[in-house]
Amino acid sequence: MNIVMLGAGAWGTALALSACRHPAGHRVELWVRDAAQADALARTRENARYLPGMPLPEALAIRSLNAEAWGHLARPGAVDLCVVATPTAALRPTLEALAHTGVPVAWLCKGFEAGTGLMPHEVQAQVAPHLRAGALSGPSFAQEVAAGQPTALVAASRHDEVRSALVAAFHSPTLRVYANDDLVGVEVGGAVKNVLAVATGLCDGLQLGLNARAALVTRGLAEMTRLGLALGARADTFMGLSGLGDLVLTATGDLSRNRRVGLLLASGQSLAQAVASLGHVAEGVYSARTVLQRAQTLAAVVDLLDGRTQPAQAVAALMGRGAKTELAG
Repeated sequence: MNIVMLGAGAWGTALALSACRHPAGHRVELWVRDAAQADALARTRENARYLPGMPLPEALAIRSLNAEAWGHLARPGAVDLCVVATPTAALRPTLEALAHTGVPVAWLCKGFEAGTGLMPHEVQAQVAPHLRAGALSGPSFAQEVAAGQPTALVAASRHDEVRSALVAAFHSPTLRVYANDDLVGVEVGGAVKNVLAVATGLCDGLQLGLNARAALVTRGLAEMTRLGLALGARADTFMGLSGLGDLVLTATGDLSRNRRVGLLLASGQSLAQAVASLGHVAEGVYSARTVLQRAQTLAAVVDLLDGRTQPAQAVAALMGRGAKTELAG
């Protein structure tokens, strides 16, 4: 296969490395928006900013994302799969540019678009409705995928062609890819788990204990599922990799940027300080406000991020709610 990865952050670079190692011998190109960064990656064969210590194989082609590159995508048969590895904020203009290429497309971002509150597939429906597209999601840290450690992901799309292309591109001895046609459920899980990971980081940073963490993750999963069902998803998706699996990883894993934000907030840092210290995008910070547009149940996290309440106050508010049966919400 001829695979193009649009975006050279940690996750895009890690998946490009994984595709390069595939037994089928794919031809993989990593497209970089910044020309200087593209030159540095090609010269040093390392993404020192986002994935240090992971050498880029000579087989991985590095290309600057310019007019010539976009023209290459539009040539019939030149590319079998295009993977968009940008943050959610950059998805709309990228899909607009891909709208008439005719290439199967999948995005990696997990979140709701700021301002509109739209999920990625809803953005695509607005700007590129005829595009055959979907998402590649699931519990995964870029560093572990780049190192070839065992990982399982979900290829989600309404189009069988896109699901099949993702499986063919990435399913390997170290990376299992499961197909799923519930794109809504996969995207809701990927977006909401980032917000819940911020909350779990706060819980752990305040040293509330493992009991509190278990309650937060469990109730968070229930709320995530209710939101998904209201948006048209299937309940079983949230018991799978892109629901429970991704939530547990992001909420408890030490490599989670969203969890790290919560820990830093609990230590007394401001949101600006916490985000600045990461050096990477933490989608939960940006998704919290837009998730709030569609699910008021996450209001406490948004209040914390906006500085309207303190961590201890949020805990007291949550614990002070009236008693109810477990399945009642």
